[in-house]
Amino acid sequence: MSTRLMRIIPAVLILAVFALGACQGPPEEQKVATFIFTQEFDTLNPYYSSMFFSISTHQLWNVWAWQFDDGNSPYPVMLVEMPTVENGGVSADGTVLTMKLRDDLTWSDGEPLTAADFVFTYQMNVDPNNAVSSAYPYDTEVASVEAPDDRTVVVTFNQAFIPWAANLWKGVLPEHILGPVFEAEGTIDNAEWNTAPTVSAGPFVFAEWESGSFARFVANDNYWLGRPLLDEIFIRFVPDDASQINALVAGDGDLGTFFAYPDVPTLEEAGIEVITVQSGYNEGWFLYLGENAHPGMQDLRVRQALALGFDRAAINSDLLLGLTQPPSTYWENTPFADPSIEPWPYDPEQAAALLDEAGWVDSNGDGTRDKDGVELVLSYGTTTREIRQDTQAVAQQQLSEIGIGLELSNADADTFFASYGDGGLAATGQFDIMEWSDSTNFPDPDWYYWLCSEIPSDDYPDGQNWQAICDEPLDAWFQQQLAEADPEKRMQIFHQISRYIFEQVYWLGLWQDPDLWGISGRLTNVRLSGVTPFFSIAEWDLTP
Repeated sequence: MSTRLMRIIPAVLILAVFALGACQGPPEEQKVATFIFTQEFDTLNPYYSSMFFSISTHQLWNVWAWQFDDGNSPYPVMLVEMPTVENGGVSADGTVLTMKLRDDLTWSDGEPLTAADFVFTYQMNVDPNNAVSSAYPYDTEVASVEAPDDRTVVVTFNQAFIPWAANLWKGVLPEHILGPVFEAEGTIDNAEWNTAPTVSAGPFVFAEWESGSFARFVANDNYWLGRPLLDEIFIRFVPDDASQINALVAGDGDLGTFFAYPDVPTLEEAGIEVITVQSGYNEGWFLYLGENAHPGMQDLRVRQALALGFDRAAINSDLLLGLTQPPSTYWENTPFADPSIEPWPYDPEQAAALLDEAGWVDSNGDGTRDKDGVELVLSYGTTTREIRQDTQAVAQQQLSEIGIGLELSNADADTFFASYGDGGLAATGQFDIMEWSDSTNFPDPDWYYWLCSEIPSDDYPDGQNWQAICDEPLDAWFQQQLAEADPEKRMQIFHQISRYIFEQVYWLGLWQDPDLWGISGRLTNVRLSGVTPFFSIAEWDLTP
């Protein structure tokens, strides 16, 4: 009510209003939890992003059909129960998945959420006019998705597809919102919903996103599992790790993540609880072997020299305070890791001998090895995170001692991780060595990055095999494990895969990188998952 209107209200009415307010007491304070993110979302459409900070919001506003608890075990959210062979949800041959939906599912605007929305989500993923981040596995493994009735979804695979629980239905798209957009434009690429999903299916609803500053999600009164205890999640975007740490230490944030190990003592001294959550992530070097790669990268001996000439144990002890260690393989911290594989040791003499054997020698005395007139100088790119820049500097110094030069480059995450179609630096093969932290389809070991069919190109700009590695035995093993229902046999296939990648040095582990979360004392009932981090967000609360 405006001040002008207040002036013309009779005094007796004003007194009555104040008396009523006195009886009711002061209005209840809103429970607003503040999260500090060091990267801003690229989009909020769950099928247009592979970015951690976008994906991690899903359990806030657009839950998955099933999610994973703090033991990383799946449990049904939209379903009555998880499909199994025993309950008829999975066919005996593993080719048909039948999902029974709850009968109380609704979108936040009150519209029913039905099997038709699942069919629509599938259609939007496989339609070539939609530039989703990856259509896998809908495009290659799924033959059809059908809705025999409003509460039943039937997925038929081309062959048995064992890792379905880790790959399917990571969010459902509202057909009643996006269907008209697709009919009018032939694509949902430019739909307003992608960045302002005010209709969704989760405990919270999108309210506002101010680019470069913050985003807000407010409680969904129509959530079928009950209104959350918190009234609002306020996500503040900050430019770097230091800004995040300062905000948490100052009490300006209730939750932060993706900070470096050297920040842990500072946070703990300020009373911030640091929680470690296994999520299968490992920081590593992805070596590029595409057509425009440095000729040295095609030689296994050079790749082995890189592994032997870089003291990654020292990185862990010196830069990471000894709080973590180098991973042997991409599958470290998962049940599928091969325990017999030990990390490459630091052995610069052996590295130098391998380079000599491969014919890379310093023929012109400039301190860098060369061969056939080509200097052994490799481009090494990563993001602007301080710990990654420090790692680059150490690697540059150590490898220079065995005659390998490194040209260092850094870019913001949006530019570095952009797709091939958008000119992303990693996707378009701009570097011989690329560094980031990644995981499998955790907790499942499957990951399509290594498939020949995923190498990006002008004809397939959404490909995710940014290393451009097409290795026929490796590709065959990855295809084989998809249909292997026997857990022990599947594990043995992954032991073959991991040893092969290790020996070929297609990937070199730098440090084990579980999720680190900083939680203020105000937040209570916090449980976190390595797959769907905020699976229990509806139960979180704030102390008075």
